[in-house]
Amino acid sequence: MVFTGDALFVDDVGRTDLYGHDEAPRLAGDLYDSIFKKIMTLGDGAILCPAHGAGSVCGLSISDRDESTLGIERVQNPLLQLTNRDDFIRRKISERQERPGYFRQMEVCNLEGPPLLGGMTLPAALTPAEFKEEIERGAVVVDTGAPAAFGGAHIKGSYSIWLEGLPAFAGWLLPYDKPILLVLEDQSHLERAVRYLIRLGYDRIRGYLKDQIEAWYDAGFPTAHLPLLSVHELKAKMHRGDGLTVLDVRGYYEWNEGHIEGAKHIYVGHLQERIPDIAKDRPVAVMCNVGHRAGIGASILLREGHKEAYNVIGGMTAWKAAGYPVCTA
Repeated sequence: MVFTGDALFVDDVGRTDLYGHDEAPRLAGDLYDSIFKKIMTLGDGAILCPAHGAGSVCGLSISDRDESTLGIERVQNPLLQLTNRDDFIRRKISERQERPGYFRQMEVCNLEGPPLLGGMTLPAALTPAEFKEEIERGAVVVDTGAPAAFGGAHIKGSYSIWLEGLPAFAGWLLPYDKPILLVLEDQSHLERAVRYLIRLGYDRIRGYLKDQIEAWYDAGFPTAHLPLLSVHELKAKMHRGDGLTVLDVRGYYEWNEGHIEGAKHIYVGHLQERIPDIAKDRPVAVMCNVGHRAGIGASILLREGHKEAYNVIGGMTAWKAAGYPVCTA
């Protein structure tokens, strides 16, 4: 059994770009030596125990498979087919990977040590009135419901990050210097949502809305909406020339594999800092693969004052299934 940390993953290897472009070739060479001259010499029967799994930004395309051996990786891992050191280095330095903002917070924790939290208890259930008071004091609201539910009704200014999206996307968006409030689809999700946030260094979770979003509007407090578009409705709007901006918030490689002609590309993790690049006087239809990241993107637009934003449900998966044309890089 070998614990490979961030060096070797299932169907992928670690990043070599985090020290910048100038250091990437040296780090790629060191990674090659670590993998081929040390790890792989342990034998094909050694069980692989990497530090990260599918969805982690510490790799480019880690597979969603929990078990592997060095022998399996030798045969199936695309990077391990590059047995020539120079070829391996060229491949690694050609990669384009996103760097989440929370990496900076992790660097601080790694250097100085994380805060000692002790025996943390789960945050309290807040009545709508208490929840509203916390918002007025500056707390940030995260709605962990499904994108369609968020579209129907949500608290104005909320981020839409579905529950299982918290580990991957909360660190891109949420500030570390403000309290966090949660709106849950089900109270049973509380422990999981808190665990995801704590692992990213968010320990100022002030509370969650008691009895979910229904309690908010039952109390007479105003809600906001995020309209949903099917790909057929989007196609019709584009055909009519409605002056629509199509915003694709997927990753670089997904975009290159196929996108809508004329669409604007900004990865969802960078959208908050690039809001000035999106015209506020035009409606914006946000696209991703199926509609989850698009929900995040559209919620960011609403937070930043855009009056007309849409989440295209089904995303590029539905667009291609409908037989609509795509462009490739």
